[in-house]
Amino acid sequence: MIAPENMTGLILAGGRAQRMGGIDKGLIPFLDQPLIASAIKRLQNQVGSILINANRNITKYAAYGYPVILDETPDFSGPLAGFSVGLQACKTPYLLTSPCDSPLLPLDLGVKLAEEMERGDFQLVYASSKELDDKVWAQPVFCLMRADLLKSLQGFLAKGDLKIDRWFKELHSSTVVFDNATAFANVNTPEELQSLEEVSR
Repeated sequence: MIAPENMTGLILAGGRAQRMGGIDKGLIPFLDQPLIASAIKRLQNQVGSILINANRNITKYAAYGYPVILDETPDFSGPLAGFSVGLQACKTPYLLTSPCDSPLLPLDLGVKLAEEMERGDFQLVYASSKELDDKVWAQPVFCLMRADLLKSLQGFLAKGDLKIDRWFKELHSSTVVFDNATAFANVNTPEELQSLEEVSR
């Protein structure tokens, strides 16, 4: 079994948040504390250490006591750019990733993805969610990957491709379907923030 101490958690807080008016999503209040605080709280017992990927407000993120790593290019290149610097900074065999704007992320995310990774000796395992209508949606920014994938990812990015699902297809990958779709709900608009707070109270 992959133990928590063999996983480093990477919280992705490096996006532009254009649909939220460009404000830094990780610092938006959710139930009276910044979204990043909720992500840390739900991830910290699943991993041995945590990294925060951010491209602005570095001092505010650093106040949480974890290393803050910036994308290599200042152009907000998306989650794969965060994965890349996360893998470079990762000192454990595995990297577990999560966005900063899903404050209800599963408390068993690491365990379930690790079980699937060991079952099929996969390079990467990502989460999927089953909605109330039984549709299954990929949640690719929630994933567990082997730390030795850095060269693969750097080669992919060097081609100018930023599509996360295309990189996954180049790997021996799998997914785990979680029944609680609310756990993956993320905040892209003020309305989504309000509705998520209401179901969380």
